[in-house]
Amino acid sequence: MRPINIIILLKFFVYYLVTFSFSAKSIAPPDAAYVTDNTGIKRVSLNTDDYTNPILHADYSDPDVVAVNGHYYMTASSFNSAPGLPILHSTDLVNWSLINYALTEQIPVTHYQKVQHGNGVWAPNIRYHNNLFWIFYPDPDFGIYVTTTANPAKKWSKPRLILSGKGLIDPTPLWDDNGKSYLLHAWAKSRSGFNNVLSLREMTSDASSVSSLFTHIIDGKNFPGYRTIEGPKFYKRNGYYYIFAPAGGVDLGWQSVFRSKNIAGPYQAKIVMNQGNSIINGPHQGAWIHTDFDEDWFIHFQSKKAYGRIVHLQPMQWKNDWPIIGKDEDGDEIGEPVLRYKKPVHSDTVTIKSFKASDDFTAEQLALQWQWNANSDVRWYSLTKKLGVLRLYQQKKIAESNDSLWLTPSLLLQKLPTNTFTLTTKLTLPKLPLKGQAGLVLFGENYAWIGITYDKETQTNQLVYAQCINARKGCNEHLKEPQPFSGNNVELRMTMQPTGDAIFSYRTNSTDPFRIIGEHFSATKGRWVGAKVGLFHVASKPNATQFIDVDYFRFTPTEQN
Repeated sequence: MRPINIIILLKFFVYYLVTFSFSAKSIAPPDAAYVTDNTGIKRVSLNTDDYTNPILHADYSDPDVVAVNGHYYMTASSFNSAPGLPILHSTDLVNWSLINYALTEQIPVTHYQKVQHGNGVWAPNIRYHNNLFWIFYPDPDFGIYVTTTANPAKKWSKPRLILSGKGLIDPTPLWDDNGKSYLLHAWAKSRSGFNNVLSLREMTSDASSVSSLFTHIIDGKNFPGYRTIEGPKFYKRNGYYYIFAPAGGVDLGWQSVFRSKNIAGPYQAKIVMNQGNSIINGPHQGAWIHTDFDEDWFIHFQSKKAYGRIVHLQPMQWKNDWPIIGKDEDGDEIGEPVLRYKKPVHSDTVTIKSFKASDDFTAEQLALQWQWNANSDVRWYSLTKKLGVLRLYQQKKIAESNDSLWLTPSLLLQKLPTNTFTLTTKLTLPKLPLKGQAGLVLFGENYAWIGITYDKETQTNQLVYAQCINARKGCNEHLKEPQPFSGNNVELRMTMQPTGDAIFSYRTNSTDPFRIIGEHFSATKGRWVGAKVGLFHVASKPNATQFIDVDYFRFTPTEQN
């Protein structure tokens, strides 16, 4: 245990005071409210019998869920970020907490010490079998891995590569009631040269071996209008084999189900949910959940540009051994997504939870919402050198032939936690010139940051606003509106508007108003992910002993999602 520190206590007091003040003045529609505390923000319905979509306005792409004894566990794609494979927990399918990561680092470790945008962990599948939790996940450049645990909140096993090969994605296992085991997966055209098919292989029950032989049991060419069939989930019910799989593309596609009495087919196809007259575009890949109360639900994502792939919960019913997901108001047996619906039946009294986003850096380890841009190094930061702050040591700004943060591993980032918010952070700098760059970044294929840079001509620090457009293709940062900076403390602020546009501002005195710098910046998604926000401290020739201290990183909601 750490000794009680008066600075930490004062920080908590000030933060609670600010949060309470904001909450008391916020205005929200009569059927919804914000819950705020020292950990983050979440919008919930005041009517405890109902919930509103999205249940998570955060980028948990390709979600999959397993139900075990009244508890629900979700995982999602994490691509190049580390740690990877997030584990979320809920007891009502509506309120979720991030409790762990299955991967402390990505493997192969050396490969992922370099930034690999869009690569790494693609759509995973979580299952419960033989008293173990299993996650099957693909790396499109290496193959399909499996990791297991008896307790999702604790350590997961080292991932095993059970099927090697390029382009193997979206694995889903089935332990059949006849004693056989199978693995179904999709294909990435960027690696294999083809897609729109799902392939079946035999597998040992302990997943120690997967057959090299496979059969395409679903081929999109056999179903008129189908393209990009992917993200399958394999189930069995009432003697039918079911494959839940989206098609038509991430942004504007639909959710289909394929069924057959024979695991090898032939399979019938049916669209079970599409956008229809709703405002939810491309209701896509997700998971069927059957609860202990004999209810059926479906969790899926919606692609929302800079915000990434946010998570929705849909009611589900069965009719003539076909599922209908969402509401079927016109009776055509194709559901449409709901914005508001009666909550799932659950046994526990559920406390409305705020999803952790803010951080006062009073813990001994980084909070779970933080992820690095690649596999990390413990020498990049410290939470113990000075109590109550995050110390970021200067790291190399890695670029190819340009001046950009795009390939820098030591970016400390997290997902956008909601639709609109204000984010404020405070940096303390050493008395000597920084001789590098440090600040608050809104990161995507276009990115912007506000912070401190070292000017070689004047040999002084300057406060600047910077932009980099088309970072994936190789951009150079443009520093704008340089301001003289001779102090040691600065508060940086970013306000996210409903349009996904951000406004940056700063102040060097806590009694002064914030001063806007730069212009509106339109957030953009990254490679297969939403935009992220975070912190950095870099230099082209870093000094490993130089550091900045981050006092806090605080989100405040500004209006209803």
